This record gives sequence, structure tokens and C-alpha cells, in this order.
Amino acid sequence: MADSVTAGLGDENETENEDNEKEKRLFSGVKKTEKQAAASDVTETLGFYERKAKCKERKSNVSDLSLVRFISAELTRGYFLEHNEAKYTERRERVYTCLRIPKELEKLMIFGFFLCLDVFLYVFTLLPLRVLLALIRLLTLPCCGLGGSRILQPAQVCDVLKGFIMVLCYFMMHYVDYSMMYHLIRGQSVIKLYIIYNMLEVADRLFSSFGQDILDALYWTATEPKERKRAHIGVIPHFFMAVLYVFLHAILIMVQATTLNVAFNSHNKSLLTIMMSNNFVEIKGSVFKKFEKNNLFQMSNSDIKERFTNYTLLLIVCLRNMEQFSWNPDHLWVLFPDVCMVIASEIAVDVVKHAFITKFNDITADVYSEYRASLAFDLVSSRQKNAYTDYSDSVSRRMGFIPLPLALLLIRVVTSSVKIQGSLSIVCVVLFYLGMITLKVLNSIVLLGKSCMYVKEANMEEKLFQNPPSAAPSRVSSRANRTKHTREPPGEPAEEGMSASVTTQPTQRDECPAPQLPTSESDQFLTTPDESEDKSLIQDDTELKHRAPKKDLLEIDRFTICGNRID
Repeated sequence: MADSVTAGLGDENETENEDNEKEKRLFSGVKKTEKQAAASDVTETLGFYERKAKCKERKSNVSDLSLVRFISAELTRGYFLEHNEAKYTERRERVYTCLRIPKELEKLMIFGFFLCLDVFLYVFTLLPLRVLLALIRLLTLPCCGLGGSRILQPAQVCDVLKGFIMVLCYFMMHYVDYSMMYHLIRGQSVIKLYIIYNMLEVADRLFSSFGQDILDALYWTATEPKERKRAHIGVIPHFFMAVLYVFLHAILIMVQATTLNVAFNSHNKSLLTIMMSNNFVEIKGSVFKKFEKNNLFQMSNSDIKERFTNYTLLLIVCLRNMEQFSWNPDHLWVLFPDVCMVIASEIAVDVVKHAFITKFNDITADVYSEYRASLAFDLVSSRQKNAYTDYSDSVSRRMGFIPLPLALLLIRVVTSSVKIQGSLSIVCVVLFYLGMITLKVLNSIVLLGKSCMYVKEANMEEKLFQNPPSAAPSRVSSRANRTKHTREPPGEPAEEGMSASVTTQPTQRDECPAPQLPTSESDQFLTTPDESEDKSLIQDDTELKHRAPKKDLLEIDRFTICGNRID
């Protein structure tokens, strides 16, 4: 009985234990499901979030607010610039390039200014003497007899034509009344004068772009060999076209100088301020355009020509004002601040414009030394025996600076402002002329020495002694023909044809070996070429590669276009 009772108790205990274990298992299963649910509430990201319980504890802690942590992170966070060293090094080099631009640009501007001054003085000093020698040779020819096949050499013919153009235009300028033009312009409103001045600047560029072509056509028509079939209208029509061009261009510059004179003499100086602000508008029109090295070279030449022309216009304005005040030196100091303001604004605009153009187009400041070497090469090559163009014409083609109209206007203003009376005045004029000749000779000697140094530094000496190419591209040819000439190897190395010297005399194809005067070879912009780039340009047959010689700065001419872009 007792055994049966104990056995029954043991069975009940076992059943209770089994029930307890089942409850424990169920309870543990519920806990696991709660834990899994809590774990599912946690977002699995980069570890920025924690469980809800910890979030509640963090909210209860005032010192651990999220705003405080954010501010603390902003104050203590760091970074390492060396992780992007190339980018910051490039930015620093851009800053250094912008700082170097004013110095390198002014070196080019000063060198180009003295080149223009040399060409300008040539018209007043050596050109009259050369014309006189040519006329003496022409007059003494019946006595001395013909020493050769030509009566006059081609250079002498060109000099005589220039002299006749200057004389005829000078007498024609006497019929233009400067005083009437001054009062006519002064009676206009400020806005009209501002528009007129802008129109005159555009017209001056158009006249310059077409004027040198007219003069070159006259020179070539007058000196073309007789053996060749002539396809022109004659020397006399070309001569009258050149006279008309020089006369109209001189009147245009006179109106421009008169407008500037009115701006100087205005009481409130508002017109002068508006005209100076026009220079800063030029920054907007140039800085945000795409420029290559040859485009920048053309713009630099245009700036050199514009700066020299503005200085000459300022000289004319000062002469006219000094004449009105009976050459009182006190009035010169009245004009001096305005003159300095115009010059300073011109320099500042050029520096800012070139600095940002080089920055936006990733052009180094060393490119200006290449430009200077190219201008120097023109000067050195014009001194050689086989030179086929005068240096003044070479500068005119390169920079767009034609000295004849500007020199004609200056002669007209000086002769009307300065009265020559008595023998003492004549002696002063002779001494002044001798001084101009001395200045011209000294300037030419210094420029020639500097040019030889620049050519030597650029390693361009060998180009001075290269033989002429078998076929030179001509300005008359179309761009398709020019591309075809680039594709056809002339029997010499391709890079030699690409870097032909401007001093080589052009030859005619299978017709006559007589020397020609002006061709487009004189307008080449030569720097030190890269042989690998030249070979790749010649060997590639695509049209894009044939237009790519612009990257080598070849065949750059001021008169190919009227603006700053080259197609």
C-alpha cells in the first residue's frame, strides 16, 4: 500500500517536472521571439543607430544630445590635403601663372611697341631717303645706261609707290577742315559720341584688314615679272585704289582723334569715362571664349597695335590742345592726369584679359616668350639677302598696323599746328629730322640685337638658313588646296615643309624661276616645332588633323579675319 502511494507520488512529481520544463521551454521561446522582434527593430546600416532601449537612455542624458555631438564633430573634424595633392598643386601653379602674366605680357608689349615705333619712324626717316635715291637712279639712268634687265629694283618700285601715295594723300588732306570736324562732333550728345567711337573702332579694324591686301596687290602688280601671263586690271587702277584707301583710313583716324579730343575737353569728363569703360567691356567679350595659342597670339598682336595707335592719338590730342593754348606748358599738366588715366586703364584691361584667358584655357605664361621670338624672327629674317618683303610690310601683316594713314595724319596735324617761319625754324626742323634718324638707327640696332638673342634662345637659328621648299602654299589657294599641299610630300621630310623659314624666297611651279614678292609664307608664325607633333599632323588624313597645325602656331595672319577667332 505504501509502495503504491510512493509510486503514485513519484509519477505526479515526474508529471509536474515535465509540465515545468514545458513551461520553461515555452517561456524561453517567447523570450527568443521578443529578442528577435527587438533585433528586427534595429536597422542594419553603418552602425549609426542603436537599440530602442539605448535610445531612451541617450535621450534621458542631457549631455549626450545629438545637436551637441554635431557641433562637437564640426569643431573637431579634420581632413588631409595631401590625399589630393595633384589638384592643389595645379591650383597653386595657376595662381603663379596669373602672377607671372603681367611681367611676361609687358615684355611682349614693350618689344612689340618698339617694333611698331621702328616701322613708324621708317616712314618719316628712311623712306624719303630711299625714294630720293630711287628717283635719282631713275633720272640718271639715260646717262649711265642700263646696268641690268630692270630699270628699278622691286624694293625701289615699292618705295616710290609709297612716296607717291603719301604725297597725293597729303595734298588731299588739306581739303579736310579739322576745326569744322571738331565743332561738328562736339555738338553731338554723349550717347551719340560713344556710339560713334565704337563704330570707328570697328571700322578701323575692317580698314586695316583690307588695306594691307590693297597695298600688297599694288606692289605685286607693279613688280610682277613681264614673262608671266598677267591677270590683273593694271597698275594705275591699283594705285588709285591704294590712294583712296590711305586717304579714307586717315580721315577715319582723324575722326577718332577728334572724338577723343572732345572727350578730353568736356567739362564733366563723362564722355572720357564712358570711353574708358568701353575697354572693360572688352574683357567680357574675350575672357569667356575658348582660345588656343594661335588665337592668343593674334589677340596679343592686336593689343600691341591698339596700344601704339592709342598713344599716337593721345599725342595728336596733346598737340591740338597745346596749339589752342599757344603752347603754354601749364596746360600740359592739365592734360597729364587724363592721359595717365587712359594709359593706366588700357594696361589694366590688357593684364586682366590675358590673365584670365590663360587661366581658363590652361595656357602657360611661357607662351609669350614664344610670341616674342616669332616677332624677333621676322626682324632677323628681313635682314637677309633672300628676304622677299620689307620689314615694315611684315609687321603690318603680323599685327595689323599700317603706318601710312597714321603717319599721314600726324604730318597733317604737325604742319597745321607748328608754323615754320625764318631760317632758325628751318634749322630746328633739320635738327629734329636728324634726331629722328638717330632715334630710328639706335632703335633698329637695339631691336636687332635683342631679336638675335630671342631667336637663339628659342633655337630657331637653323630656320634662317633652310633652303626654300619646292612648293609653298599660297594665300590665293583655297583651304582645300592648302590641305592638299599638306598631304602631298614635296620630296623632302614632312616636318621640314611645315617649319619652312619665312626668309626663303618663293618659287613658281614649273613655269618661271623668277622670284615672287609677297606670298603667304611671310605670314607664318614660327616657333620651335615639335617633330613628333608635325609628323602626326602630316601622316593623319582626317580633316581635323589638317586643321590641327593651328596648334603649332603656323600661318597666323592678322588679316585672315576681322576678330579674334581663326576658323
